Amino acid sequence: MEKKVTSNFILFKWRKRLHLFQEIPESQRTDAVSSMVYEANARIRDPVYGCAGAICQLQKQVNELQAQLATAQAEVVNLQCQQANLVALICMEKMAQSNHLQEPNFEQQQYIDTSCFLDETNLGTSWEPLWT
Repeated sequence: MEKKVTSNFILFKWRKRLHLFQEIPESQRTDAVSSMVYEANARIRDPVYGCAGAICQLQKQVNELQAQLATAQAEVVNLQCQQANLVALICMEKMAQSNHLQEPNFEQQQYIDTSCFLDETNLGTSWEPLWT
């Protein structure tokens, strides 16, 4: 008796699927058959959940990967900020060093040779007046 019920159930399922299959446009029938085969194999692998179990597992993987991606993106931003801060510190240090080198040392100023400066007393003779 149980075998007849199972056979009847299987036959009914296939008749229903065949009816649905005939309603599908011909261009989509290949995809529909592939989908039915996938569903049947998923039901064999997981009799309780079937495709829903596979979808749930894939969704869990997607969520985990999205979390990993968000963590990696945050780490990239953090590293970029660290790099920008490091570059700013290096630039500030170089500017401080160059300013230190450009500032005259008072000890060195005592020994500056002033013989090359113009004598203001002869300034009027070497230059013509700008206006008359």
